[in-house]
Amino acid sequence: MRTIEFYWDIGSTNTYFAYRDLAGIVARTGATVRYRPFNLGYVFRHHDYVLGEEPRAKLRYRREDLMRWAEWKGLPFRMPDEFPIKTSRALRGALVMEEWRKLDGYLDRLFTAYWERNVNVAEYATILELIADLDVDEAAFLERAESDDIKAALIQSTDEGLARGVFGAPTCIVGNEMFWGKDRMDFVERACA
Repeated sequence: MRTIEFYWDIGSTNTYFAYRDLAGIVARTGATVRYRPFNLGYVFRHHDYVLGEEPRAKLRYRREDLMRWAEWKGLPFRMPDEFPIKTSRALRGALVMEEWRKLDGYLDRLFTAYWERNVNVAEYATILELIADLDVDEAAFLERAESDDIKAALIQSTDEGLARGVFGAPTCIVGNEMFWGKDRMDFVERACA
């Protein structure tokens, strides 16, 4: 059985589409997924990249292309009113929920809220509302998400990705092969078959 290491950030439009493709790939191949939070804000600063400084024509095209992908995939994607957002709290929350074996429900609620329902997921208060039905102790969640070792774990996950050549999200690693972008998921599935 193959493992897909999925480097992701909730603030990445392309990660949304790749995330939605993962369930089908897992069902068809029997692969497992290891979710690796990857702080794109840090990575962009590391590479001196500023999304808003790209040519207007490219940004306009990107938005149109995302809607084309949504139609093709039959997904209720919409650009959120607040974009980009600071994602470190949501990423740290994922590490907590992974420890508590509730990551799948957490990720589904997070991606649905931000990319389909226009809910800004940058703040803990909103995140806690989204996961209220997952039987999470709010105080324990907040304490754990703000703990030094969870903060260090997010840094470590991001730095490990950078050391492996990951430069953006989504990135999937299957064995020794790396695939970047929502349009590489067919290659990910072939690598898992």
